[in-house]
Amino acid sequence: MDRTETCAFSESKVYPGHGSRYIRRDGSSYIFINAKSKSLFLQKKKAAKILWTHCWRRKNKKIKAEEVTRRRARKTARVQRAIVGISAEEIRKKRNQKPQVRAAAREAALREAKERSKTKKAVTKPEGAKKMLAQKSAAPRANKKTGNRGAI
Repeated sequence: MDRTETCAFSESKVYPGHGSRYIRRDGSSYIFINAKSKSLFLQKKKAAKILWTHCWRRKNKKIKAEEVTRRRARKTARVQRAIVGISAEEIRKKRNQKPQVRAAAREAALREAKERSKTKKAVTKPEGAKKMLAQKSAAPRANKKTGNRGAI
């Protein structure tokens, strides 16, 4: 076989020596398998609405169209790099530590931070400040007036 072409209307194969060629005034050429296809094309009928065309059969899933398989994207491997304060090896060691060891270290750090904040508070607050706070909280609060008095 030399080469087959497809019908401009029905999309069926047109073998060499078969079909007819139609050339428009603008120079575009169309190949048709038979007069029926040519006639429907010239009537400006839509191939997707005519049941026997490949276009309709593909649209209505009568022909098994070749499925385009998606390429699997490779997952990028995460690389741990060193940060200003810590080297990459130290980060790796911390990551590989058992959770119990990590939890214990976290608790110790929390305890230390709490103690530090307690000592800081004790230093900054003088004795008179505590009494002032107690008096302020004991003072009665004026009730906030609510509602819309005088509204029509």
